[in-house]
Amino acid sequence: MIGQARLLLETVRHLRPEQIYGRALHRFSRPVPDLRPAPHVRRVLGDWAEPARKRQSLTGPNRFKFLNHAANVPGAEDWNCETQDKLWLYNLHYFDDLNAVNAQSRHAWHRVLVDRWIEENPPAGGNGWEPYPTSLRVVNWIKWALSGAGMTAAWHDSLAVQTRWLAKRLEHHLMGNHLFANAKALVFAGCYFSGDEADGWLETGRAILETELGEQVLGDGGHFERSPMYHAIILEDVLDLMNLAAAYPGTLPAETVEALRGKVPGMLSWLDSMCHPDGRISFFNDAAFAVAPGRDALRAYARRCDRDVPPPAAPRLLHLADSGYIRLEQDDCVALLDTAPVGPDYLPGHAHADTLSFELSLFGHRLIVNGGTSVYGTGLERLRQRGTAAHSTVEIDGEPSSEVWAGFRVARRAKPMDLSLADENGVITVACAHDGYHRLPGSPTHRRTWRLEKARLNVRDHIEGSYGQALAHFPFAPHCLVQFAPGGKGHVGTIQIGDDHILSWRANAPASIVETTWHPEFGIAVTNSTLVFPVPGGDLIFELNW
Repeated sequence: MIGQARLLLETVRHLRPEQIYGRALHRFSRPVPDLRPAPHVRRVLGDWAEPARKRQSLTGPNRFKFLNHAANVPGAEDWNCETQDKLWLYNLHYFDDLNAVNAQSRHAWHRVLVDRWIEENPPAGGNGWEPYPTSLRVVNWIKWALSGAGMTAAWHDSLAVQTRWLAKRLEHHLMGNHLFANAKALVFAGCYFSGDEADGWLETGRAILETELGEQVLGDGGHFERSPMYHAIILEDVLDLMNLAAAYPGTLPAETVEALRGKVPGMLSWLDSMCHPDGRISFFNDAAFAVAPGRDALRAYARRCDRDVPPPAAPRLLHLADSGYIRLEQDDCVALLDTAPVGPDYLPGHAHADTLSFELSLFGHRLIVNGGTSVYGTGLERLRQRGTAAHSTVEIDGEPSSEVWAGFRVARRAKPMDLSLADENGVITVACAHDGYHRLPGSPTHRRTWRLEKARLNVRDHIEGSYGQALAHFPFAPHCLVQFAPGGKGHVGTIQIGDDHILSWRANAPASIVETTWHPEFGIAVTNSTLVFPVPGGDLIFELNW
């Protein structure tokens, strides 16, 4: 009980006042749904470009597949089925399939489904009326309408009821990507409808957006929650809003449109920098494939929104200083290093205890990886996936470097320090430390140095201060065959990538090859191998040669 209270206190002390009183207001306020008919629909005077398409999720008239789990939803009670995961039910209420790949071929199913949702989800109870799924559904219905769906009066009335309800339930207590999604939905509804009520939605959403754009998109273009997945989600949001402004010219203030347009090049460049040579995102903090549109889809969408798309930058050493990530590139090698804070002090909900972890690609293939994300919620697997041992970094005394707990909370958190970068004589060197383990007896500091040169990566871990046990974890992608060399006593081995590439590794400590799991998507666990080393005398040197 004392430990739980301490975790809560360490978590709450970082919150902003509006989060604290906003949570109380959100919990105890019970507004009455406003069931008046919808305002008139505004005429579309501009062009609506094809949005980014997501993966198909409606596979039959009443069958859905979300998070790699399929289920039927035949009756009203199934919208809030207690045996389904909360995130699965959220996805059910998003209506992403209206704008997914080949959506037109399922148009008849969609029309029935929208009618069903209205009939079976009366205002304002259940998962579907929570602010976040309401926000995404309002946007998806309007995007569908702008793509030529042919809306009925009943659908418009429901859209208006949902928007009015959302306007009274904005997630100021959560902030971050949730509040951004709320504001986006109000702007969409405010543009789609006309009249004083719609103008009020538009102004409320616009004011939040302008504030949150400046807060959430950092100077290097990265999203402040430091998740490549959520960065891509917010980038899609920005492009959707630009698309909306083009469909309703003059409705959004010019300064808002310019603020949106101004963020796109930096956000695209940041996403490029945080992707592997395979074109897909790296796994830092909460991140998985198939949630947000991919990099190439977002670049194509930006072009359709008449936005210049910057060419991918490829310097040998790129420091994304505001977000805290570093990209190294040397011939066939790309390394992505995490020297970042866990997130905004008041909003680390999507953070993992992954400080000083890194991901590595060679010859276009992923090699060293972080564990990814396959579940949300408060279970043990969620806690394990957020923990330090699921990442390519050092765990001390079995504790996470940041105190992740309760699904989306962080108590005491690691802070990076003593960062140095150099590129001299063909060798790139990055060194950094963190204080996340200062809370332990002995107050240990973890220091890591990466040294990249032609055909070699050297990683040195140094621990200052006393500790019981330190383990360095190097997880490898599932397609990598990790082996010991005969007679090497666990200090030497090889890594085979497919049929074409064999690398050698060596270390000053004996390794164990541990079977672990990698989670590239929600609902997926793939067996992989992790090299685990003790850190003898506070120093470990691990080297890869190719």
